[in-house]
Amino acid sequence: MRAVLDTNVVISALLNPTGAPARVVRAWTAGVFEYVASELLLAEVERAFAYSKIRTRIPPDDASRFVDLMRANCEIMADRPLEVAFACPDPRDEFLISLAHHARAFIVTGDGDLLSLTPGLPVVSPTAFLEIIGE
Repeated sequence: MRAVLDTNVVISALLNPTGAPARVVRAWTAGVFEYVASELLLAEVERAFAYSKIRTRIPPDDASRFVDLMRANCEIMADRPLEVAFACPDPRDEFLISLAHHARAFIVTGDGDLLSLTPGLPVVSPTAFLEIIGE
């Protein structure tokens, strides 16, 4: 099984080690599913870690280690234009939809705009994804 973890899931996982997003990340590191990423996603994660409100709660060394972990252990796919007919309420999220579409992967997110696409795409919350993978 493959999944694209939205940046909000990664940040939430590091902010709250007992929450559903952290359990999703632990399932990934345990090999339960394959995490698919792209350069755009990696750049977005790095940008989020650099926000001052995040940087005060997640030390830069921890953030850097996590990005290194992603680079070493995710399948990094090329970013491609969105070729499917999904109107995403936030155009900045289109790269995630394209990535998941080409990777044939779930999008795991806490973003309501993306979750609203669920009837047409396999977009699920961290809690729902944990149920799917039996964790």
